[in-house]
Amino acid sequence: MSKLLSSLLLLSLFLFSACSTHENKLPSNVKSFEDEDRLAIFALYASQQGDANSTISIFEVLYEKSGKKEYRDEEIITLIQSHQNERALKKIAIYRSELDEGVVDVKLERFNITALMELKRFDEAKDKALALVEYTKQEADYQQVASIYLIQGRYEIALKYLQSAYAIDYNEKVLDKMAIILYVNLNRKQEAISYLETHMRLHGCSEITCMRLGSFYSEENNIDGMLRIYTRLYYNTKDKKYAQTVVKLYTYKKETIPLIGFLEESGTDDVLLLQLYTRTKNYPKVVSLSNKLYKKEADPYYLGQSAIFEYEGAKDKNSKKMINSVIHKLETVIKSSDNPMYLNYLGYLLIDHDIDVEQGMLYVREALKVESQSPFYLDSLAWAYYKQGKCKKALKIMKKVRINLGKDDPEVSSHVKAIKKCIKKKGKKR
Repeated sequence: MSKLLSSLLLLSLFLFSACSTHENKLPSNVKSFEDEDRLAIFALYASQQGDANSTISIFEVLYEKSGKKEYRDEEIITLIQSHQNERALKKIAIYRSELDEGVVDVKLERFNITALMELKRFDEAKDKALALVEYTKQEADYQQVASIYLIQGRYEIALKYLQSAYAIDYNEKVLDKMAIILYVNLNRKQEAISYLETHMRLHGCSEITCMRLGSFYSEENNIDGMLRIYTRLYYNTKDKKYAQTVVKLYTYKKETIPLIGFLEESGTDDVLLLQLYTRTKNYPKVVSLSNKLYKKEADPYYLGQSAIFEYEGAKDKNSKKMINSVIHKLETVIKSSDNPMYLNYLGYLLIDHDIDVEQGMLYVREALKVESQSPFYLDSLAWAYYKQGKCKKALKIMKKVRINLGKDDPEVSSHVKAIKKCIKKKGKKR
């Protein structure tokens, strides 16, 4: 704190201490004296600077001058937070003595119990906490008693007081403490899970409750339980981290169809959904989703996927409308993509459907510049030679293809059969 500010604080404290009073009982939002706001700002600044003693002194003066209990409370809180608990107890005793006979200031009593706990005077703290909870019957006081019993390792009694606190307004934070005691300390795991499940059923799947339940199901290796909980968490929060957990769980269980359903409904991972559509050969959905992703990201990969699976999924492979659509897409793709797969696919379409064998062969050769030994691209080149009537050249290439893809590949067998028939036919003509 600067020397100027310290001097101002000391001067202010001197002036206001000289004329302090407890008689002012104005509401907290009404100014009690002219410099109240200035002193409150000094207190805030001192607190932010970590100057506990100055903060305590200013709040003491503010309370003496205004009589507003919030200043008194801030003074005691700062004393406890700065570990001046003996001093806090003395101040609490002074403020208690100022109360009318028979009056109980609940906040002062709570501060008193907290200070005793900080000093590890647990038996004294417990006696006072038990007396206070009998007086208030309030959730906070049930929790305070429970916390003392927890420190002493008396989990059954702590649980009893937490249950009383929970019964007041079904506070999920109290429930969480109960669940941990039951599951970890008392080894009553099923009871802990039942408490959480019941709360979730009656009051909804909050993050606190369902995350705890999810962690217990994880400990139990209950994958179905985890799936149910994390799916609910996702739909409640729309947080992608929960969606990712759901995806991992479905993947672990190898349940593709439910995973597809979740991804369709949630829309959380269209890239993965596209892979699953492809894997399950749902070609119409591959095309639709690829088009959507291409419009969104302008990545030629998605347009290429749309083209390939539009053709692969077509019932009529000779439909001119479909073929023209596929060719148009692939021609767009190869302008911005150097992926040889698209060059080969476009080339093969032009060759196989006798649209432009020469141009198709050029595309295939471009693909082979990138992957010269690809059996798929070599097959396309051989098919181009076949279409040109150069069947011996075609067969020579197909021998290499058969080595790589095997004799049992249906398309390779079909091409070899057609090429051999071509050679035989030409031999007869000679």
